[in-house]
Amino acid sequence: MTEHILIGVAWPYANGSLHLGHIAGAYLPPDIFARYQRLQGNHVLMVSGSDSHGTPITVSADEEGVSAREVFERNHTNFVEMWQQLGISFDLFTHTDTENHHRVSQDIFLRLRERGYLFTKTEKQWYSETAGRFLPDRYVEGACPSCGFTKARGDQCDQCGKLMDALELINPRSRMDGSTPVIRETEHFFLDLPTFSLRLIEWLGTKGYWRPNVMNFTLNYIRSGLQPRPITRDLDWGIAVPLEGYEDKCLYVWFEAVIGYFSASIEWSANNHTPQAWKEWWHDPSARTYYFVGKDNIPFHALIWPAQLMGVGQLYEEDEGKRLNLPYDVPANEFLNLEGDKFSKSRNWAVWTPDFLQRYDADPLRYYLTANAPEQRDTEFQWADFVRRNNDELVATWGNLVNRTLSFANKNFDGRIPAPGLMDQTDVELLAKLDVSFAPIGEIIGMCRFKQALNDIMALAREVNKYLDDKAPWFQIKTDRAGAGTTLYVALRAIDSLKILLLPFLPFTCQRLHLMLGYEGDLLGKQVVNQYQEAHRSHLALTYDYSGVEAKWKASQLPVAQAFGPITPLFEKLDEKIADEERSKLGKPA
Repeated sequence: MTEHILIGVAWPYANGSLHLGHIAGAYLPPDIFARYQRLQGNHVLMVSGSDSHGTPITVSADEEGVSAREVFERNHTNFVEMWQQLGISFDLFTHTDTENHHRVSQDIFLRLRERGYLFTKTEKQWYSETAGRFLPDRYVEGACPSCGFTKARGDQCDQCGKLMDALELINPRSRMDGSTPVIRETEHFFLDLPTFSLRLIEWLGTKGYWRPNVMNFTLNYIRSGLQPRPITRDLDWGIAVPLEGYEDKCLYVWFEAVIGYFSASIEWSANNHTPQAWKEWWHDPSARTYYFVGKDNIPFHALIWPAQLMGVGQLYEEDEGKRLNLPYDVPANEFLNLEGDKFSKSRNWAVWTPDFLQRYDADPLRYYLTANAPEQRDTEFQWADFVRRNNDELVATWGNLVNRTLSFANKNFDGRIPAPGLMDQTDVELLAKLDVSFAPIGEIIGMCRFKQALNDIMALAREVNKYLDDKAPWFQIKTDRAGAGTTLYVALRAIDSLKILLLPFLPFTCQRLHLMLGYEGDLLGKQVVNQYQEAHRSHLALTYDYSGVEAKWKASQLPVAQAFGPITPLFEKLDEKIADEERSKLGKPA
């Protein structure tokens, strides 16, 4: 029976590029999961988009002397291109400045207010008399009260990592013009998060399958005491508060960005001319919703977004009795560090994803970030380890198996898949082992344990290599051509099965292998960039086309006599000097 699977992916701030820590933490895992679920025949909807609002965007715009819209649209376009290069198969990658997202976010704000889960409160905030405006946290800097660092931001100190209230800064100054701000009072709306404490605890009690690190983090957050959260800000870039008297305020970005999972589902349905389709994922209690984020986003997706959904209840009148589904799982990752230190944009201690993809292929990166994934604890990207795994595992184990088997069969059997003769016990056992591996490996992927699944698949590849070495068809063919044909057919069929097992992890090279084996078409569809027209403006979005896709999560039934396509190596061996060369670039101006 097919299932409806909604996959929500963290919305990246559209104020700059993404580094490999972001990819390992939040963007590659959901793609692996989505591709597997599609192979299972499930109805998958994977959505995300550029986080277009908030102070990171306006700060970048002020620094560049351009508009916030120009900053976000440029970075949004760059994201769309990067996802294509990396193979992240969004059903919809949109952004939060669409008219649809504005409308849905305001609907949810009004619904929460109507049900009594919002209240207003006056709070103190820095105000710039020279600019005549309140200053968001990131617009104020000063000395950190903990370590004394003189350029600490109003939300966090980059020197010691302390999270703070901007009012704690010593000798504060405006980042806009260097002037000294003053404290003034301003009124804002707050989400009454403590009201949801008991409901959240009860709900979390049903999540025994969550990763221990995610559950522990979430429970500790509740035990420390939930506090009301402000959901509006004094900004002119964002989604307007839909009430009279609040024209100078916007919805806080953390509040409206998570609503994007819901609004993007509605947008996807409208784009596909099935405006009610989103309800299959959001109203059907049998549907499962997964949120893939990094460790720092756990509270927003394991507590605050569920509270917002609980508070909304039934959103639209026509959906009487229908509540919005709460998260099924939040398989958040820990952090990926870099060569012994944390990724840091300010120190340029980072490997930027677009820069990486200019010089190296996507699949080796996908492989390394999965094999080294921070699923339960922090891990580390090391250039020497990347080169080693590429050469020893992708090239020597998997790539060599594919190249030598296909090349030898192509050369000696008229460019076609050889017909098998009578199989011996070794032949039968190998194919049987591949056949029965789909269920347990699929179960592991379904539990979001991608590192273990990849390790198990590579173990199978090593077994096929051993089978080929033991059978040695290059010697066998000299005295027993039919036997060599059987050996090669068994190896090719095993490779064809491994192609499907590896497809969620290595989509580009598995597609190439698919064509080398003589098949036609796309294994899992292809990405498409669309320009959608709203009432007042158009916007760029990345979507996915599944037309003609027939691949399933099952063992190979490789057709005998099928003609091979052009055969080329799947992977390139990397010079070990690359590691030193790449390390030498770290920490230097880009």
